[in-house]
Amino acid sequence: MTDMLHSPSYKAMWDAKAATAQGAMLAVDGSANEGVLRVTGAYTARQVDAALALKPTDRVLELGCGVGRIARDLAPKVAHWEGSDISANMLKVARERLADFGNVGFTELTRSNFKPLPDASFDKAYCVAVFIHMDKEDFYLYLEDMARVLKPGGLFFFDAWTLGSPVGWKRFFLEAGQYRDVVPTHRKEIARNQFTHPEEVRAFLDHAGFDVIGEFADSPWVQVVAMRRGGGDPAAERQRVKQDAGRIAYSALWTELYDIMIHKVLIEGTLTPAQALQAMQDDSRGEEIALFRSAFTELWKLNEANWGPLP
Repeated sequence: MTDMLHSPSYKAMWDAKAATAQGAMLAVDGSANEGVLRVTGAYTARQVDAALALKPTDRVLELGCGVGRIARDLAPKVAHWEGSDISANMLKVARERLADFGNVGFTELTRSNFKPLPDASFDKAYCVAVFIHMDKEDFYLYLEDMARVLKPGGLFFFDAWTLGSPVGWKRFFLEAGQYRDVVPTHRKEIARNQFTHPEEVRAFLDHAGFDVIGEFADSPWVQVVAMRRGGGDPAAERQRVKQDAGRIAYSALWTELYDIMIHKVLIEGTLTPAQALQAMQDDSRGEEIALFRSAFTELWKLNEANWGPLP
C-alpha cells in the first residue's frame, strides 16, 4: 500500500492533479486525448440534456466542471452555462477549452457551497462523477446550497457510486481492501472513491429541500433527477423522466463494459487487454461499444510498457 498521507484539502489535491492541461484531462476522464474527451463528453452531455430537458432560455450550473468536458456540448443549448470547481487549475484549462463560447462563466469554489452565486439564479444544474470523491458531509452541504441557488422547481441531475448494485459493491469491496493493513490514524486520500446507497441519497435530498423525480441504480452508479421544492410540476416531470429513462440511465451494456475494463482487466486480471478489446468490437450491440473502445484504446497506450504494443 502506498503512503496514506496525502494533500490536506480537496483544492490542493485537485490543483496538483491539474498542474498541467494533460494532467487535468487525465484526472477527469482517464485520457489526455482531446478526441476521446469529446466522445465521452458528448455521451454524458446527452444524458444530462435528457435528464434536465434543457431549454434555450435556461441558466445552467455544473458542480465540478473540471476541464469543461461536458460543457462543450451543453453550452450551445442554453442561455448561460456556469462551471464551478474547487480547483483553479481545472478552471484555467476549462476556460481555454471553452474560449469560443460567449455564454459561459466560471466560479472558483472555496468551501462546500456556492457562496459567490446569488439565490435562485439557475434553472437547472448537474454534477457528474464528483460526489464520488467527497466525504458525506460535503456531499450533503453541496446539496443544501444547490437548493439555494436553484429556482423553486429547478431540476438537478447528479450521480454517485452505489453499494446497491453487484458491480458497485464489487468496486467498493476492492477499494476497501486497500485499507486492510493501513495504520488507522493515517488519513485516507482526500478524494478517494466513496460510495452511497439510494436510500441515503433520498434522505439527503429530502433534508436539503428536494423531491426525487427519477432514480436509476441498476448500474454501479445511482443517478438521480431531483426538483427544488416550491415550484414546478413534479408529477409531470416524473412522467417525462420515466419516458426518457433509456437516454438517462447507464445501460446494462455500459455496466458490462465497465466491469470488463476496470475490474476484469485492471484489478482482477481475469481478462487480458487483448480479450477486453475484442469484446469492444461489435458496434451493433450499442453506442457504448465505440465509447468504451475509444477509452480503452487510450488506456492501452498509457500502459504499453506493461501490456505490449496496441494491436
